[in-house]
Amino acid sequence: MAGRKRKTTALTETAAAAAAAAPVKAGSQHRKWTARTVPPAKLKKPQCSSNDQSIETETSCYFTKNGPQHKMGADFFRQPCISLAKALLGKVLARRCADGTELRGRIVETEAYLGGEDKASHSAGGKRTARNTAMFMTAGTIYVYPIYGIYLCMNISSEGEGAAVLLRSLESLQGQPTMRQLRAARRKEGARPLKDKELCNGPSKLCQALDILRCFDRRDLASDAQVWLERDPDAHPTQPGDVVSASRIGVDSHGEWAKKPLRFYLRSHPCVSVVDREAERVCLEMK
Repeated sequence: MAGRKRKTTALTETAAAAAAAAPVKAGSQHRKWTARTVPPAKLKKPQCSSNDQSIETETSCYFTKNGPQHKMGADFFRQPCISLAKALLGKVLARRCADGTELRGRIVETEAYLGGEDKASHSAGGKRTARNTAMFMTAGTIYVYPIYGIYLCMNISSEGEGAAVLLRSLESLQGQPTMRQLRAARRKEGARPLKDKELCNGPSKLCQALDILRCFDRRDLASDAQVWLERDPDAHPTQPGDVVSASRIGVDSHGEWAKKPLRFYLRSHPCVSVVDREAERVCLEMK
C-alpha cells in the first residue's frame, strides 16, 4: 500500500506540473466585460433576483474608468435647490439590481421645487407629511412618490427646508436590454419596441427603466448600495448656453409658479421629455 501511495503522489505532481505549463487557449482568459445575446423570444420579465440568468448585459468602455472615486459624495448634494438641479445635469444615475445587474443613465432634465414658498411643491407652505418627509431630510435623500396610483417619480433633496429636485429624464447608458424589459412589463402586449431615447425620457419612465422602487424613499443617495450618483469622467463641462431654463411640466394650476423657469435641460438632447423652443431661443441669445 505504501509503494502504491508514493507512485500515485508522483503521478499527481507530474500531471499538475504539465497542466501549469500548458498554454492557455485563446478566449479562455478572464474578461472584464461580457455581453450575452439572448433571442427576444427567450427573454423573461426581469425579477432582479439572484437566480435570474436571462438578463442581457450591455457595457461600454466608458465604464472602465468608472469606480468608487467617481461616486458623488454627500458634499455634492449640499447646495441650494436651483444650483443642484443644474449640477445634476450630466451626472450618471446608477442602479444595481439584486442579481448584480447594473443599469445607468445620464441625467439630462431636472425640475427644482423650492420648498415652502413654492406653491407647486409638495412642501408648499412648509407642510410636512408622512409622504413628503424625505424633502425635509439631509441633502441627498431620495424622495420617491407615486402618481396616478401606479407610477413613481424620483426626487433628491437639496439644501433648503422642504426643497428637492425632480429627475425628469435620462439618457440610457448601460443595461438597455434590461431597461427595455422593465418598461415592457408596464406596457400593453404587442406595443411597438421602444427606441433607446424613449427608455427614460420621463420621470415615471426612468423609474420603471432603472427599477426605482417605492422602498427607496428616504434613503441616502450618497451612501446607498443599490442606487447612487456618479460623475461622468468623459463629460465636457456644461456651458451657459448648454442649459435651457423653462417652465415646469404639469403644474399649470399653481398660478405664477407654473410659469417660473425652474425646469432645466441640456439643449438639443434627444432624450429631453418636453422641448421649449422659445426658452431655447432665449438661452442661445444669452450665450
